[in-house]
Amino acid sequence: MNPIRKTAGEKTFDLFLYALFIIIMFITVYPFWSQVVLSISGDSSAYATGVRIFPSDLSFDSYGLVFQYKPLWIGYGNTILRTVLGVALSLIFTSLTAYPLSKRGLPCNKLFTTLILVTMLFNGGLIPNYFLIKNVGLYDTIWALVIPGMIGGFNVFIMRNFFRSIPESLEESAKMDGAGYLRIFWKIIIPLSKPVLATVSLWVAVYHWNAWFDSMIYTSDASKQVLQIVLRKIIVENNVDDLNAVLYRAGQGSKFSGRQLQATIIMFSLIPMLIAYPFVQKHFVKGIMLGAVKG
Repeated sequence: MNPIRKTAGEKTFDLFLYALFIIIMFITVYPFWSQVVLSISGDSSAYATGVRIFPSDLSFDSYGLVFQYKPLWIGYGNTILRTVLGVALSLIFTSLTAYPLSKRGLPCNKLFTTLILVTMLFNGGLIPNYFLIKNVGLYDTIWALVIPGMIGGFNVFIMRNFFRSIPESLEESAKMDGAGYLRIFWKIIIPLSKPVLATVSLWVAVYHWNAWFDSMIYTSDASKQVLQIVLRKIIVENNVDDLNAVLYRAGQGSKFSGRQLQATIIMFSLIPMLIAYPFVQKHFVKGIMLGAVKG
């Protein structure tokens, strides 16, 4: 059997696609790689211009100095706490909302679905949300960052559709053995829903890990602010006084500039997501596909 030969036009188009993908990959990867290079560079190459693929003078001293930067670890702790609470509560309440909606015989199912859909299109606005958080006593607490985004409409629909893909015969068999809805949900539905649970967990974790605006609005105590607020003060507001103080205390003021420590702190903020993603990636596509194919 002779292989199908491509025409000159098809080969040219393939080369164009390969070149385009390489350019897109470079544009996507280079900003991250440039920070990696800067974080392991000495002061002599910190202000070098042009494209930097490898550091001219290799140094890992900035990774040792960053451990002395106290605001980073305060923000780290708050972000980890926020992410863990956010993922746990979101999975619990989203699954408890999606499971009843997966039953087509549920009274007022379409009404409840429409109400959830409305929340995806409209919200109360920034000022009403601020007064609501403050009046119910959540201001300056971790719950102001976790509770408002605990249930997302999109996540509910993805999880609902996944639950509908599970054969009803499994639940019917369990009912014949005397199992109730909660027992069926916990013993059958949840163990079979690991792909969609992993997918939603990744979405929620990335949201909470990267979120900063709500922390800026709802927390005023510096000891309760998250990691992204610390990064924003350093990168956007260019508030490097604390970084310079770290360099001064370490006696490294002439050897380092704040740029290496900024890049190193950015690397530290990315490490948890880079570690977590490979463990849930195998469930990601399956969760998306099964959660989206059925309406």
